Amino acid sequence: MAASSSFVLAAAALLLQAVTAAAEAAGQQKEMRMRVYWHDVVTGPNSTVAKVAEAPTSRASATVFGTVYVIDDPLTDGPSLTAPSRLVGHAQGMYVSAGKETMSLLMAMSFVFAADEPYNGSSVAIFGPNPARPVSEIPVVGGTGAFRFARGYCRATTYWYNAAGDATVPYDIHIRHD
Repeated sequence: MAASSSFVLAAAALLLQAVTAAAEAAGQQKEMRMRVYWHDVVTGPNSTVAKVAEAPTSRASATVFGTVYVIDDPLTDGPSLTAPSRLVGHAQGMYVSAGKETMSLLMAMSFVFAADEPYNGSSVAIFGPNPARPVSEIPVVGGTGAFRFARGYCRATTYWYNAAGDATVPYDIHIRHD
């Protein structure tokens, strides 16, 4: 009986030590916030969006349900595509019109930061629904480089939009990472 009590006590002590070490390691994560401006350029010779697929019913749908777009959108530190804003990276990935009755996009993209930036080649992975709202919240599901093991969310608010579909959207990114 004394041997089994000693074993249980030793196992509990090891478990407590492991939980404490994990909690300390979790406390080592960095918390960060940043804002970048996403420029979705649909029109013109420098378009950053390509429609790659559409369902047979997409054109008849008010929400273009089933249409898939691939993007390589510039990310800047301000709302303009030109000076005084600076290019800080690109949003590379895709979005899909996923709402049949209301406009909603499924976003799957990485914000890849430029080599001359402090986050040199690092990326933040964003994946989730983007409903047509004044402010949308989209999950951050990972990252690379300086943002390895990132998790968090970003808030997207439309800054500018035209009838052709060109848009400038600030993304306020809130993440924890190693």
